[in-house]
Parts: sequence; structure tokens; C-alpha cells
Amino acid sequence: MSRTDLEKAHSLLQRRKFSYVISLLESGNNPEIYRESFDYFLTAGLACLYLGDTGSAGAYFQRARHIRMTDPTLLNAQAVLFLRRGDTDRAIEYYLDVLDYAPGNKTALSAMEFIKTHGSYDELCKAVDSGDIERFYPPLGVNPDTIKRIALSALAGVVLALFIFNFGSFSRAARRVHLPSISQRADLSELFLSVEEIGNAQKKDLSGGNYKYILSDTQIKKSYDMAMTYFQDYRENASLVEINRLLNSNASDAIKAKARMIASYFTEPTFDSLSDYGDNVDYAQVAKEPELYLGCWVDWSGRVSNSVAEGKSYRCDLLVGYQDMERVEGFVPLFFEESPYPAIDGERPVRVLAKIAVENGKIILNGRAVYQPIRQN
Repeated sequence: MSRTDLEKAHSLLQRRKFSYVISLLESGNNPEIYRESFDYFLTAGLACLYLGDTGSAGAYFQRARHIRMTDPTLLNAQAVLFLRRGDTDRAIEYYLDVLDYAPGNKTALSAMEFIKTHGSYDELCKAVDSGDIERFYPPLGVNPDTIKRIALSALAGVVLALFIFNFGSFSRAARRVHLPSISQRADLSELFLSVEEIGNAQKKDLSGGNYKYILSDTQIKKSYDMAMTYFQDYRENASLVEINRLLNSNASDAIKAKARMIASYFTEPTFDSLSDYGDNVDYAQVAKEPELYLGCWVDWSGRVSNSVAEGKSYRCDLLVGYQDMERVEGFVPLFFEESPYPAIDGERPVRVLAKIAVENGKIILNGRAVYQPIRQN
């Protein structure tokens, strides 16, 4: 039996695919059946809240409140909207309501303690700017994708351990893998360059190759060290730029192999995480040297045209920078190969989270998520 749009939205919400939740619920097969659904409005509101669209979230929550007023998740969600605006009195009223219906609710208790100790307007502004306010958002539970990744990583670790045990001698730097954990970056200590690799940083025979960047030993080592440092600082776009520089250079095969291993630890960003670390590159940068940005993630705004949906795939042209209909920075083909693909309204501005690829020398985007505000009545 096929799942309803709302059931799919629940799954996407738990997997933190917030843009997909909104796209699915706004343009589902039969949205009329959800007009009096508390669950529909609460789910859409939570997706908007986590995306940072608090105006749309508030509108959805208000619709949900007309249907059911005593749900602790809804009350926590509305309380945190007041908290974000600095209206601590209203926030406390809602948190007290939460505790009336769900005594001991951890989110409400934690938020009230925060208000008691850090409830000044300046402190609230800091919490909003830093994203710390999100710890008072209604919890979404464990992300099943994270569980799968951990299980697969653990399985890979077991297989690798057995391989090492059975076959003995191996290069510590090339074969010993430290699996990443949720709380910290992967341990890349085994990927530091050896003295021999530093001493032979350049490829000896350049005949038959095409190298965009000819680097000195010092430049190669600097790029490699920066790639490692950026990774540990959660700046994966910046790390990948240095890795791409090495892969398109006269660096030795051994150094390129290690650079690729660094990239294998990268994780997929969100709109928020890409913004938090300040590594969102603009179209002009990518157009100038697309090889450096191959595989990087971007958060670009604009409008779409020439959209075509075929089966499970969707493609369109993204008019980068045209969100205000004033200036087009560039036209980039945008593809979505996952189902459900987003329904993008060409009449409204759109933000796209996508991965850069190059096809026939031209930039294309492999889309991951989109965000458009809900339609105004």
C-alpha cells in the first residue's frame, strides 16, 4: 500500500529534508483533504521553523492551533517563536501550558531555565544569531539516515579490520581509516604527509599529462595542509577547493591519492550549515575557475525557467541572482534525480542547495533541496 503525502512528509521531516517537506505538502496530489488536518499544519510549520522561515511557520502553527490547542509539540513551537522575538512573557505563558499538559517536558523546562538565567534581549539576540535558539525547537527524534550511516561505517570498519588482520603489512597512511563520529571530525592523523612524500611532492614525468596548475613543493604542501585544516574546521567547500587544486596540478600520485581520501570523509551540508561556515561561493567565482569548485555545494538564489519533469527526474534552468528580477548573474542547468523532486514555482524567487558539476566545460548543478516561501493569500 502506497504512503500518503503526509506520511512521506513525516519521514522527510525526521530525515531533516525540510525543503522537500514543504514542496510535498504544498503541491501534493490532493491537498484539499488536509484542510482540517492538525498534523498537516504542524508538520509544515516545523519544516518552515527549522528552515528559518519563522513567518510561514507561525502561519502554519496558527492554523494548527485552531484545530487543537493542547498539543505540547505545537505549544513548544509557538513558544520558541515568541522567544525568538524577545517576548519572554508570552513564551513563558506557552511553556507553562506545555507543562500543564506534559509535566516534566524537557524542552519547556530547559527553555524556562534559559529565560531565567539568560532572558535579556541582548542574550536572546545572541542565541538567535548563533543558532543556539534551535535547542528549544521541538525535537524531531533520531535521523534514520544518521543511523544508516553509522551502521554502514561500522560495517565498513569491521570489513577493513578483517582485511588488515588477514593481509598484514600495509601503509599506515594509505590504509588505516578512522571512522567519523557524530560529535567530532574524523581523525586524519594517518593522512599527514610523510617526509618522503614531502620530499617528492611533484610528479617527476609530466609528459602526456594536462596540468592546469604547476605548483612548487612548498605550494603543494601548503594546499594539502590547508585541505586538512579546513576539513577539521568543518569548512568542507574550502577543503575541496584545495583538493581540486592538487588534483589538477603536478602533485605526485601519492599526494593526490591522500587528497582523495580526505574528500571521502565529507558530509552533505544543509542550507544552515553552509551559511554557518561562510563557504558558500558565488557564481562569478565558479565561472572563473570551475575546476576548483567541482563537487562543492552552493546555496544560490534566483528564479527558474524551462522546467521539465520526466518520471522521477526534473530539470530546469536556474537564473542565478535574478530573485529580485534586476540582474542575471548566469544561466545554469539544474537537475534533480531524486523522487520526490521539488515543485518549483517559476513566478517566485527560489533558493537552491546543489552540488557543482561540469559537463562539456559548462557548469551544471545537481540539486539537493529548494526553498520557497509559502504562497501569500
